[in-house]
Amino acid sequence: MKLNQLKSTLGSRKRRKLLGRGDASGRGGTSGRGHKGAGARSGCVVRLHFEGGQNTYFRRLPKRGFKSLCHKKYNLVNIGIITKNFSAGESVNEEILREKGLIGGKFSGIKVLGTGEIDKAINVLANAFSTSAKAKIESAGGKCELLSVPAKQEKKAKE
Repeated sequence: MKLNQLKSTLGSRKRRKLLGRGDASGRGGTSGRGHKGAGARSGCVVRLHFEGGQNTYFRRLPKRGFKSLCHKKYNLVNIGIITKNFSAGESVNEEILREKGLIGGKFSGIKVLGTGEIDKAINVLANAFSTSAKAKIESAGGKCELLSVPAKQEKKAKE
């Protein structure tokens, strides 16, 4: 088969409407635009989702809940994971966790959660700690250091 022998399947290609070709064509006179009004004039653009003056679909739907513009989404790390991957005396921060492949993606920071047990003195630098995580780390002899929120988040919070 050659390119000049290819044919499209029946019904896949429609003929375009021929407008303004006399009254006998069925689309003469006003060419399907009706009589007068903005829609009959050139340059008329109907905005997206316009339903002829009827209340639009997205305005009819009920609105529920609230989405904060300065919501912080933390990358969650459990104490059990820290215990498995770090030895006593080491310090843990975001860069080291990323290098070891324990966290990934774009987040506002790290939050340490208290799931699991810890028996080593490890210094943890994070943006947030759960109360149970903080208690477990400090009882094992480690330190919990709070990091400040990244500059982008601070800027959003002020606005």
